[in-house]
Amino acid sequence: MTSERQNGKPEARILVVDDEAAITDLVGLALRYEGFEVATAGTGREALSKAAEFAPDLAVLDVMLPDYTGIEVCGRLRSQGVKLPVVFLTARDATEDKITGLTVGGDDYVTKPFSLDELIARIRAVLRRTRPELEDARLEYSDLIIDEDAHEARRSGATLDLTPTEFKLLRYLLVNAGRVMSKAQILDHVWQYDFGGGDNVVETYISYLRKKVDRDRPPLIHTVRGVGYSLRLPKE
Repeated sequence: MTSERQNGKPEARILVVDDEAAITDLVGLALRYEGFEVATAGTGREALSKAAEFAPDLAVLDVMLPDYTGIEVCGRLRSQGVKLPVVFLTARDATEDKITGLTVGGDDYVTKPFSLDELIARIRAVLRRTRPELEDARLEYSDLIIDEDAHEARRSGATLDLTPTEFKLLRYLLVNAGRVMSKAQILDHVWQYDFGGGDNVVETYISYLRKKVDRDRPPLIHTVRGVGYSLRLPKE
């Protein structure tokens, strides 16, 4: 785990700019769950103001804003000497916007509609390219290692055969190691806020993970009755 995580500090500061409040709220919530500090803006002018006040490490910037375009906002930041990494949000077929955005200094783009997993992965990839201290994509706790770039988990050197959902659940528990996460928190994070079923799915997947992560090893995944689940070392 990075030293920032261990010290309880945010992984990075992210500015999310979109004129649709539903998008800024959803992306902001997802990023906060992932350990980022987040500010939001709904217009180009507000984005420029927040960039100065909040001093973000990266901006998620919608191309279509009601006043300036996202490309104009990026250009103004660059002209002011602000070297802020930018991930653009673009319409599905806006090829010209993608090319222009990358030309004016954007670092990547994600096409709407997008998955939160894809956006967060792109954000982390850009941060690793632009912040050398975040180069290591590995998360570690005890003998458990998650390699985000390889999408691989290992315990005691043995590779764990995890489904995408199991991998995401294990990663969520690992980045919150030592904390007790409720079923509601896990459900919101792992199943993307729109899951229509009950919270029994959390118990089911915790059971799947235990069989793979804790088999023949000291257990790391613990149940706190009436509260939730926690990844931590067993009590001696």
